[in-house]
Amino acid sequence: MTAAPETPARTTPPRCTLGDIAREANVSVPTVSKVLNGHSDISPQTRRRIETLLTRYGYQRPRAPRRKTQRGDLIDLVINELDSAWGLEILTGVEQVAEAAGLGLVVSAVHNRASLTRRWLEGLISRGSQGAILVLSDLSEDQRAELQRRTLPFVVVDGVSQPPPDVPSVGATNFSGGYAAAEHLIKLGHRRIGAIGGPEQLLCSRARIAGYRAALESAGLPTDRDLVRYGNFQHSGGLRAAQQLLALTDPPTAIFAGSDQQATGVYEAARLVGRQIPHDLSVVGFDDLHYAQWTAPPLTTIRQPLHEMGASAARLLLRLVNGEHLEAPRIELHTELILRNSTTTPPRP
Repeated sequence: MTAAPETPARTTPPRCTLGDIAREANVSVPTVSKVLNGHSDISPQTRRRIETLLTRYGYQRPRAPRRKTQRGDLIDLVINELDSAWGLEILTGVEQVAEAAGLGLVVSAVHNRASLTRRWLEGLISRGSQGAILVLSDLSEDQRAELQRRTLPFVVVDGVSQPPPDVPSVGATNFSGGYAAAEHLIKLGHRRIGAIGGPEQLLCSRARIAGYRAALESAGLPTDRDLVRYGNFQHSGGLRAAQQLLALTDPPTAIFAGSDQQATGVYEAARLVGRQIPHDLSVVGFDDLHYAQWTAPPLTTIRQPLHEMGASAARLLLRLVNGEHLEAPRIELHTELILRNSTTTPPRP
């Protein structure tokens, strides 16, 4: 008696491919790949059919590799402060350009520290960032050399000090802004004009005070050192410095505050000693933040194009990322005097 031939058992193909699964499921290979990688744009029925076939044929799903961010996914923004309208204006400018370019943005706040930390630099390198925009930051020679050694482009915005000629940077015409502020007050008839800069070590602060002094000299007015104070670009710095100025034996009839936030401190100092703005004291700010038009009275100020400074820095960084040659690595955007109601002619003696 001859034994009946055994029916061969169905065996798993030695090397089941995505193409095999796709043909049997009657879908494309990319669809199978999407199921394997957890994409959500697959119908539940198709997903179940593919997963059943993957299980039946014993398809070995590849172990998910540790994700490594590819260059081109991210750019970094490091900024001293994010809790002010000033910082947010720059941030939105950077974000707008990054989003249009399909890039993610990593934001780091250094909380007014004088320099970037090594930890931040290591994070920038490890996450594979395209490059960095550094706002009001003092980049040390070692950090600069490390960024250049790793061919990581960077752009400085309103740096603490004058960046070297080969470092791309973006700023505003701070000297011209300080000049315009003082010139406006001089034309109104003021002769005792105080000035409150930001931190003295900051390039932008020094430039604004230099412009103020140049306007006084051009008008033949003395530059009284007692009339110049330095703050922190914040309300508290403006309040403290204005109180010192208003306590002088011969106080100023006008004050140029190096930032709108410091100007609000001047407003409070004037209120505390019973002086009305602008009838007893004229005030000029710097930045033209959104709330400058809402102060009482609305603040005369120097408009600094903060949003465009952020956007320009991002565009400059993308040019570097694309390997473009920069004819002029330094960009300075125009400042403008915005007249409102916080300035008038000086009070009569």
